[in-house]
Amino acid sequence: MDADAQLESQIARWRGYVSGHRVISPLDVDEMEGHLRDQVEDLSAAGLTSSEAFLVAVGRMGSVDEISREFAREHSDRLWKQLVLVPAGTESASGRHPREMGVVIALAACAGVAVKAGLEWLPEQALVRNASLFVLPFLVAYFAWKRDMPVRAAAALAIPFLLTASALNLFPFVAVGSTEIIAAIHAPILLWLVVGVAYVGGEWRSQRRRMDFVRFTGEWVVYLTLLALGGAVLVGLTLGAFGALGVDVEWFLEQWVVPFAPPGAMIAAAWLVEAKQEVIENIAPVLTRVFTPLTVAMLLALFVASVASRSILGVDRELLILMDLILVLVLGLLLYSISARDPHAPPDVFDTLQVVLVAAALAVDALMLAAMLTRIAEFGFTANKVTALGLNLVLLVNLVGAGWFGVRFLRRRCGFDAVERWQTRYLPVYGVWAAVAVVVIPPLFGFG
Repeated sequence: MDADAQLESQIARWRGYVSGHRVISPLDVDEMEGHLRDQVEDLSAAGLTSSEAFLVAVGRMGSVDEISREFAREHSDRLWKQLVLVPAGTESASGRHPREMGVVIALAACAGVAVKAGLEWLPEQALVRNASLFVLPFLVAYFAWKRDMPVRAAAALAIPFLLTASALNLFPFVAVGSTEIIAAIHAPILLWLVVGVAYVGGEWRSQRRRMDFVRFTGEWVVYLTLLALGGAVLVGLTLGAFGALGVDVEWFLEQWVVPFAPPGAMIAAAWLVEAKQEVIENIAPVLTRVFTPLTVAMLLALFVASVASRSILGVDRELLILMDLILVLVLGLLLYSISARDPHAPPDVFDTLQVVLVAAALAVDALMLAAMLTRIAEFGFTANKVTALGLNLVLLVNLVGAGWFGVRFLRRRCGFDAVERWQTRYLPVYGVWAAVAVVVIPPLFGFG
């Protein structure tokens, strides 16, 4: 490739990266590219090669994130205008399609219809068991459409849903058994990774794209929670207002709002995360810095209380389940923190706090493993105990790896990319474990 062609290729890649920041409009990018070319020309005239001139010019223009923040300060009105519908016949700098809102509404309505049909036609037990199959396929459809996935690749994503649906509905579960609950709990975890494959446009082997999905998951949970809280307030005010007028609207809320609102909120939350991405600052850095020290304090207090009680080996099943949920929460917070961090920044106090968080979680996990093994030795294996033990071992390995790479990063023995790589490469392990819980554990324990 000659020098001119190489320079044009470098500028095209730079332009594509800058265009991904929604605050910066195409006209802004054109202006920035003009300045970049002027600097490259001046530097080339001074004796630099085109590649050297490009690198120096980009460095002089500053970090794209800094440029984005500067544009946000100068053009704050764009932040919110770009979250609404794109005018007909246009397309945003990041590729948002003008029909996207219509697609989101249609998919949310389809998810609501699926839930409504399930409520009408399925018994309660089957409804709960198949809950993840009512909404997640429509999230997959949204991202497959959004990422312009090939039809064949998008259709292949239906296979895990069909296999999961077959297992959930063809297995002869005992009426009041544990394995049915285990399968119903783990099915959404397995299928959420299928959503992840659609989110990354099939690029699941890419570490960067996996971390993007982790980041999306955290933001999606935050937005879904906000929508749920806002919806609850709206429903409460509606009931109160109509009740004061003597009009009964509970039947309408039960028959139509309840089936359609939750699935609609799940689709809408995904769209909102996509719409605001790179427009306004992510909420992840704020949340992680607030909740990480609080979680560390909670884990240390829990560890001290468990040791002081001297009865950790005789704890009941409910406490073990709560402990597992706490460890899952810690892992989610850890992933969220990693996804929100600048990978090029040097170690700081917050990174030390992250290692302390992992150490505290490992201490609690060790206690829980001791309690579980004691209960298994005393009462034997059951589906619930095997599931809890397996989950704890999966979490233990992840936490050990996170602690190892975290300490190495603090000691500057490795870069932060090693911390990210450990977590992104470990994600499929959760999918494998969820598949085992759905497909292997029920027949292993006679579907009881």
